[in-house]
Amino acid sequence: MDKVTEKDKTAAQNKVTAGKDALGDFAPQFAHLNDEVLFGEVWSREDKLSPRDRSIITITALLTSGIFDSSFSFHLKKAKENGVTKTEIAEILTQLAFYSGWPKAWSAFRLAKEIWSEGTSVKEFSNVSLFPIGEPNTEYAKYFDGNSYLAPLALNGVRISNVTFEPGCRNHWHVHKAKSGGGQILLCTEGEGWYQEWGEPARRLRAGDCVTIPAGVKHWHGAA
Repeated sequence: MDKVTEKDKTAAQNKVTAGKDALGDFAPQFAHLNDEVLFGEVWSREDKLSPRDRSIITITALLTSGIFDSSFSFHLKKAKENGVTKTEIAEILTQLAFYSGWPKAWSAFRLAKEIWSEGTSVKEFSNVSLFPIGEPNTEYAKYFDGNSYLAPLALNGVRISNVTFEPGCRNHWHVHKAKSGGGQILLCTEGEGWYQEWGEPARRLRAGDCVTIPAGVKHWHGAA
């Protein structure tokens, strides 16, 4: 039996079928070239050029050509998924305005503003996160308000896990018990969040902040 790798799973999840869906019956060869060659082979050569860079190049080509249909919106969304930030897309479109035309940039900004105003999806966040997102945290869901995801990083000895909170998600007041030592080290790796100990004001956390939580201290933490 062939082993299915994580890369294979990701490729299957990200497979583009736009050509087949729109033109599979009318122009099957074009649909094949679009889905299997362009997106299946060219875009998948990540060792040659990153998906993020390919997105920026494609947006530049479409904008310069004056194409602002559904394909442009698709590639803007793809760029966001591939890690292009709101600040970066604003800079990209501003620079393109000088080389490709001011009216074209205005058209592009209208679409980009809508897309980057939307909340960041788990898939988009996973593309820029330092650690894996993991799976929905169903086993401990009763201790959370909102959705979270759990990715165990180390299970032997000191247990280390990456827990991703969706915006507004937080866990309930709780205590880490231990006969000796124990406690928890909380490290904020992406985004912003909150931490609060019982009887103390809530503390805002930003990427890079670290909190040492002794055993027996009642607390909660979550995403902003």
